[in-house]
Amino acid sequence: MQPTAHHTLLIKQKAIEIGFDFCGVSQATFLEDEAPRLENWLNANRHGSMAYMANHFDKRLDPRLLVPDAKSVVSLLYNYYPEKELFATADDLKISKYAYGKDYHFVIKEKLQLLMDYIWEEIGEVNGRLFVDSAPVMDKVWAARSGLGWVGKHSNLINREIGSFFFIAELILDLPLLADSPIKDYCGTCTRCIDACPTDAITEPYVVDGSKCISYFTIELKEQIPAEVKGKFENWIFGCDICQDVCPWNRFAKPHQEPQFAPSDQLAQLTKDGWLELTEDVFKELFQKSAVKRTKLEGLKRNIEFVAR
Repeated sequence: MQPTAHHTLLIKQKAIEIGFDFCGVSQATFLEDEAPRLENWLNANRHGSMAYMANHFDKRLDPRLLVPDAKSVVSLLYNYYPEKELFATADDLKISKYAYGKDYHFVIKEKLQLLMDYIWEEIGEVNGRLFVDSAPVMDKVWAARSGLGWVGKHSNLINREIGSFFFIAELILDLPLLADSPIKDYCGTCTRCIDACPTDAITEPYVVDGSKCISYFTIELKEQIPAEVKGKFENWIFGCDICQDVCPWNRFAKPHQEPQFAPSDQLAQLTKDGWLELTEDVFKELFQKSAVKRTKLEGLKRNIEFVAR
């Protein structure tokens, strides 16, 4: 079967109708250029204690191992930039913008399923899988291949129209579609993200040592946070947005239109004292359907103590 413009257009139009901001397509092939980069990154132990990053090496590089006879990777962007930034004063304890509302895995999976259902209804028997940060898929690489942006010096994908505050999701399909072309890198000589990182996690342009990142320390690391980074977190207790906040391309960020990403009034009004006095009941009430739940109360309390005491 040859790729058709009709099928490609149908999928892209439906994706936008469902609420995705951008949709691009790339051919499902082996990521030849990424193989040595990923291997070097893992060998340098830049994944720290994130052992899962070393698993399924082959599957990360070849989508045909995830979906037999895969032909296309459909990459989608979903904006999460908030209308109003919470925790904006110097004394506030901060969580990453992506965690203000309902856990994105649930929100986006639902929308991906709508798109998949539409493909089955309109195009026919298509074998495929949907992914939101939940399997060995190199989402930024596929999104860049499909022209949705370029991978910036902080290793996040940057889109010229909306910056970098978005989630990336994929459909891997055995349906041939017309592939888009990558765009050029527009970082230029800018090094703001590198200069701003308080833990020097961006070791060189386009290379992030995950084991030095504040997001790693506050979410992935299960042990005690190393004493040598004490005083460097700038009050981040879950994730970190520093490298994105300083990026000039985020002056184009527009508030999202997803009600489920809106923070609760209770979260918006949480003070430093409120964080310090967080109980199991309040934690469950506040973060029952939130990505913050991932740290559990014990992990969040560890992070709060680390920055606030």
